[in-house]
Amino acid sequence: MDTKNGGLRETVDALLLSYRSDGRAQHVNKRFLPSREEIVEILHLLFEVLFPGYFGRLDLTDENLAYHTGNLVAQLRDKLESQIERCLCFRDESESHLDQPRCRSHGKQLAGALLGKLPEIRRRLVLDAQAALDGDPAAGSIDEIILSYPGYRAVTVHRIAHELHVLGVPLMPRIMSEWAHTETGADIHPGATIGERFFIDHATGVVIGATSHIGARVRIYQGVTLGALSLKRDASGRVVGAAKRHPTVEDDVTIYAGATVLGGETVLGKGSVIGGATFITESVAPGSRVALDPPKLRIGAPREPAKPPEEFDI
Repeated sequence: MDTKNGGLRETVDALLLSYRSDGRAQHVNKRFLPSREEIVEILHLLFEVLFPGYFGRLDLTDENLAYHTGNLVAQLRDKLESQIERCLCFRDESESHLDQPRCRSHGKQLAGALLGKLPEIRRRLVLDAQAALDGDPAAGSIDEIILSYPGYRAVTVHRIAHELHVLGVPLMPRIMSEWAHTETGADIHPGATIGERFFIDHATGVVIGATSHIGARVRIYQGVTLGALSLKRDASGRVVGAAKRHPTVEDDVTIYAGATVLGGETVLGKGSVIGGATFITESVAPGSRVALDPPKLRIGAPREPAKPPEEFDI
């Protein structure tokens, strides 16, 4: 008996039994699934369209810009139509009412709708870049922000993913936002509503929940969480997601590093400044300054340096 192959057969048989006994976390006997790789490629193409000359082709001039942009938009249309169709069919197949022609027609419509929003998305992103330049003394130029700032990259992906979320495209917006999370350290749910001139400094550890509402000219720093308090559950024990669970941040608010703001009824009033490491679960009036009392430090007397070990000649 070949014990090596026998062991492999046992492993395969056990895996097959697992697949058959529990239908979760498997995608067998189903036709439709969006491609994460294609969706990331769509994001790369969108970066080229939104920031010409920074990504992709670098030798752009007034003479070749129109051709280049037309070619990119045509590629985007085809890829968006294909992946949105797959996302729609994936949802319908999961709910047992698949209609592929309807998915294809609706996918073309939604892809066109997103492409039509690109000029407005770009306008907002230019304002976001200017806000980053105005708010960070370490920033040398808008070029530097576009090419290197992780917070700006996260906001760029969010502006795109949010529009797809509003259009009702399933799964794709979340794949985009989680790719940005991996790339930048900032976790922004595509459902969050964010106003103009938004700036995330440093990005790492920022979490912005799905039902957050953020006004204009808001600035937040690393480690900030806009999260939920205890979540309501239905009769089956699943979390109820329709209610507003995350805070509202009004215009001109600054939230410093490590602050945690929780709850759907929590409002940070216009012009407030929220200090670092604060924990907020109730509303703050406009113009407030919120800070912790400074901790008391204890510094011990310096210790005598340890004696070096004796040296031996051998």
